[in-house]
Amino acid sequence: MVSTDRVNGAGCALSMCASSMRITNTDIDGIKIFDPGRHFDERGWSSELWNSSVLGTDEFGVSFVQDTLASSSQSGTVRGMHFQFPPHDQGKLIICLSGAIFDVALDIRDRSPTYGRHVELKLCGDDPRQCWIPSGFAHGYCTLEPNTKVLYKLTAPYEARSAGGVLWKDVSLKIDWPIDVKEAVVNDRDNDWPCLGDIESPFRWDG
Repeated sequence: MVSTDRVNGAGCALSMCASSMRITNTDIDGIKIFDPGRHFDERGWSSELWNSSVLGTDEFGVSFVQDTLASSSQSGTVRGMHFQFPPHDQGKLIICLSGAIFDVALDIRDRSPTYGRHVELKLCGDDPRQCWIPSGFAHGYCTLEPNTKVLYKLTAPYEARSAGGVLWKDVSLKIDWPIDVKEAVVNDRDNDWPCLGDIESPFRWDG
């Protein structure tokens, strides 16, 4: 396990793309950490968060159709663990624009060798690292600072009737949330999702 600045169990296979984008493959197939780097000058810094000619269909077979911005006013706010049922399943690119989050991607692909395992890392507004989460994973995070804003780039639109989830505090997941679980700011829906052992996953591992 990493503290909030590491990747959980990540065997880091690094590759470079055009521009300054670095891609880190974690030890869970499909989850990737993108680091676009920063370009500094006397004004501050800039970062090319997404470039379809660099990381578009040729590299990952993805096309984003919706951007969603989530703003959380309080530290210790939990959102997750979410997924959408096929045929409305989504891939997600998670970018923290301000503040900081403890981000988690949980493998729920039936027959996957890493089923029930997760990747966790810290994302923050001062560092443009991003987390790519393909279909077949439940995703969630907790905020580590007040006034945190998170951008989701999605490969399929949000469909309320297709929404699914796994209970974020299910002890069997062994997620070491860096907050007091009893003090978390969380809505009723996210506190009512079933535990992983009580769901029939709609996803199948095709490895």
